[in-house]
Parts: sequence; structure tokens; C-alpha cells
Amino acid sequence: MKLKITPLNIATAFFIVAAAYIGIYGIKIGNSKTLSFGGTICAVFLLFALVVFVIDMMLRNFFPETKKLWIIELSFIVLTAVIYILVK
Repeated sequence: MKLKITPLNIATAFFIVAAAYIGIYGIKIGNSKTLSFGGTICAVFLLFALVVFVIDMMLRNFFPETKKLWIIELSFIVLTAVIYILVK
């Protein structure tokens, strides 16, 4: 099996590293001294990593050529970022 580095692979790795970092060191939100959402945010990042991994596997089956795969996955990431900014 040939290893292909794709943008969604990089995003999956980022989410896994972020979840591990938050799981180990924790996180505080705002100025709250009593609320700690480290476990919840860690779980959310792991869920994001799983979803991005599944989307990457589906797109690899539809677009076997690496150049087209990169274009489609970068377009997906840009579209997701634009939707996030519009909703925010």
C-alpha cells in the first residue's frame, strides 16, 4: 500500500496532536477557576479527527490521482473554513 500525504491527513494529525496535548496538559476557558472542559474538548478533537479521517478515505476512493485529490481536499478545507466564518 502506497502512503499518500494529503491535506486531510495533515488535519487529522493536527486534531490528534491537539487532543493529546489538551488531554495531557489540560485547558482553561476564559477566567473561570472552577470550570475545566479538558476532557470534553479532547473528546471533540478526537471526534473531529475521526470524521476527517473517514472523509479522507472516501475522497481517496473517488479520486485516485494525487493531484486531483489535493485540489479537492484543499477545496473542502477552504469551503469548511468559509462556512465556519459565515456561521460565526
